[in-house]
Amino acid sequence: MRQNAIIIFGVMILSFIAAAQDFRTPRPSPDATVSQFVGVTKITIDYSSPAVKDRKIWGELVPFGQVWRAGANEATTITFTDAVSINGIELVAGTYAIHCIPNTNEWEIIFSKDVPVDGSSTLDPKKEALRIKVKPEEHHFLERMAFLFTDATENSVNVNLLWEKLKVAFKVDVKTQDLTLQKARDAFKWNQLMAGATYCLDNNTNLDEGFKWIQASALINENYWNTRILAQYFGKMNKKSEAISTMEKAIELGGKMQSAPFDFDRMKQMLADWKK
Repeated sequence: MRQNAIIIFGVMILSFIAAAQDFRTPRPSPDATVSQFVGVTKITIDYSSPAVKDRKIWGELVPFGQVWRAGANEATTITFTDAVSINGIELVAGTYAIHCIPNTNEWEIIFSKDVPVDGSSTLDPKKEALRIKVKPEEHHFLERMAFLFTDATENSVNVNLLWEKLKVAFKVDVKTQDLTLQKARDAFKWNQLMAGATYCLDNNTNLDEGFKWIQASALINENYWNTRILAQYFGKMNKKSEAISTMEKAIELGGKMQSAPFDFDRMKQMLADWKK
């Protein structure tokens, strides 16, 4: 009985600990997240939203000429799933901390690779990825700071920081067409299709589908490796002329490689045997 009671007590303690980990009290500046797709690219901003609370914000609570974390609590972060351009300057995909240096007529916005920064006091200039200058604009009063996406198209969107009676914005451009085509190519990798087709050929199984796979592989990226397999499929199908011309193309491609392929001599011999 005593042992059972200890076990039950232990389970209760673990349950309390698990529940405590999920417990949180309200933050004065609540956490917020906003996301926007621009074509196939997702942009996400994570920030904490401070309130005005009858305070003078610009030049006092947020001093001019000093680095500000663009929110409260932890530094604000922005994530791009693909490479983008910020006000015409390229930035690679990734997550960045956003820091600002406000002034009356011009702001500097800094995108830092030093993401786990708690505030801006430890901002490392060496990890700065991009810095842009923007003009602040008047805006209707907003009690809580917010980030807002506007004017979204398939290739661009404006990112707006809004608080009190001020708006600061920058434009994000995305090469949606190029990205979409590249993602389509990556979704059907030539080497994976070739691997499936090679398996079918080596095991003399599912040859009809394997033939389609090797055709698709060569269509995506024609090279020595998949062309030699395509030639062997033609050979297996007793299409001698197609097998010979395709293997000749494979040999030509292999001859242009920096180092001779490991099976180059075997493919040459196979071609010679077909020509007999």
